[in-house]
Amino acid sequence: MKRLLLLLSLLLPLTAFSAETVRHTWRFRGEERTYWLYLPEGADSATPIVIVLHGYGGKAEGYCPAMLETAQREGFAVCYPQGEKDGRGKPCWNVGYPFQEDLKRDDVAFLCALVKHLRKAYGLSRDNAFLTGMSNGGEMSYLMAYLHPEAFNAFAPIAGLTMEWTYKKYAPKAAVPLMEVHGTLDKTSLWNGDLKDEGGWGAYIGVPQAVARWSAEARCTYEITEDLPKKSEESNPVVLHRFVGCDPAWKGGPAIEVRLYEVIGGKHSWATKDMDTCDAVWDFFKQYLK
Repeated sequence: MKRLLLLLSLLLPLTAFSAETVRHTWRFRGEERTYWLYLPEGADSATPIVIVLHGYGGKAEGYCPAMLETAQREGFAVCYPQGEKDGRGKPCWNVGYPFQEDLKRDDVAFLCALVKHLRKAYGLSRDNAFLTGMSNGGEMSYLMAYLHPEAFNAFAPIAGLTMEWTYKKYAPKAAVPLMEVHGTLDKTSLWNGDLKDEGGWGAYIGVPQAVARWSAEARCTYEITEDLPKKSEESNPVVLHRFVGCDPAWKGGPAIEVRLYEVIGGKHSWATKDMDTCDAVWDFFKQYLK
């Protein structure tokens, strides 16, 4: 019976995600790494790249299908890299959590190399790459913004944190376009931070403070606050904070903008029931296409 069910499952149509993305392996520093890649029809040297990072303990396969839907509609490539396991046996990104102290893997270098690999292997845009990710992937997005602002045109951490050690150790190397989406009732990544490390992730600063640092770095001069229309009756309210009047240009493009989507009562998620998060991410990113 089990064998029959297996055979039947093989005959079923593939899901949209598995049908449209392809698993690839690639050696980086002697280690075989895996990523899933969607390429739009006719992808060429003008096709932008969006890298999407999963959270702690997550997997790249089947992750965040809403971003795939946006990519199919808008015509950009989307790459879902797989994080490798830490000492707890959990796939992750090395962002300096206390329990990652013995983890020597350099995921910052990996992501920089991955962008170059994607461009060379698939002939994608050499000028347009963007980074987003949720939770642990959001932390990685913040860390990349600090350490390698030149690697991506813009950054979009989702339910992400800025670790206190990062905030104290590094000054941003450059102002960058950045947007954050975060729920005020997120019990995993607390809106107001956790400087006493009561959650076990290490000390981290509050979300408004984390975003304000990038606004200050870009020398934004004022904030525009907007209550967005509710997506549905069951949705949480979303307040968009736009920090504008910033540095005149980013990499020769438009003026830098910093955004914070405050999901009132939102939990630890991509907030897709409260807003069209992936569309909002791409609408922000595409301002910085070259």
